[in-house]
Amino acid sequence: MVNISIVLYRPSWEQQVLPLVEELLRVKNLRKIYLLDNTEPSYSPKDGLTAQAVLQQRGLTAQAVSRKLRYMHMPENLGYGRAHNIALRESAYYKTDFHLVMNSDIRVKAEDIDAMHDWMLEHPQVGQLMPKVLSPDGSQQYLAKRLPAPIDVFGRRFLPAALMARRNKRYEMLDLDLTKPVNAPYLSGCFMFLRTKAAVEAGLFDERYFMYPEDIDLTRTIHRNYLTLYHPAWTIVHDHARASYKNKHMLRIHIRNMCRYFNKYGWLFDSERRRFNQL
Repeated sequence: MVNISIVLYRPSWEQQVLPLVEELLRVKNLRKIYLLDNTEPSYSPKDGLTAQAVLQQRGLTAQAVSRKLRYMHMPENLGYGRAHNIALRESAYYKTDFHLVMNSDIRVKAEDIDAMHDWMLEHPQVGQLMPKVLSPDGSQQYLAKRLPAPIDVFGRRFLPAALMARRNKRYEMLDLDLTKPVNAPYLSGCFMFLRTKAAVEAGLFDERYFMYPEDIDLTRTIHRNYLTLYHPAWTIVHDHARASYKNKHMLRIHIRNMCRYFNKYGWLFDSERRRFNQL
């Protein structure tokens, strides 16, 4: 079975959340969907009853919604990893085999989630799985990466693209054959199909990050003992907002939390990064 958690902040309910939940409720191996709403009540006062009522209006039975969907409005904005950990701990408590962490801006087919579930059951050495990711226009997003050095993070944001082209190619693993599965040490947090046991052994998301590098941190920790695979057998669509490129406040959050990440693992010297990046 699989639990699915989605952290929300000022979401587009009609365009993104409700159609996505409607599709996810079709997953045969689904135990429960957790909607973890970090939005301030003054902006989005939706509660569980309202969300379930809207879903029922779209043709879903009250029994199906109440049994498979849990809506939780946070008392404050907990951040990405800390909110997901609430649902991950429930997966661990109920011994649910797998836990899918995903964004609300993802489009995925229920049958593909079931296929990933069944594939993971047959491959116990895999602790984390991410499919091929496309933009709405059909172009590929290269979200399976090597572990970043500071230049990869800050150079991409502040240096001319021409200076970073060669390094970006290696960082995004474009030097590898991405038509085949790759054991990547960094898989994007937009869609993390986790083996619950592996996530628990890794300590779940590090809650010291408010957002951004928690997916790097968790993937590299799982990578120590399991395969963390990019697998192009399945495809999802990601309407990536890239908020830190558009909003100065989000940019400050991004920089602050990436500094926490490099303080934890090392700025210039990170032997694990060097070892894991030898692909």
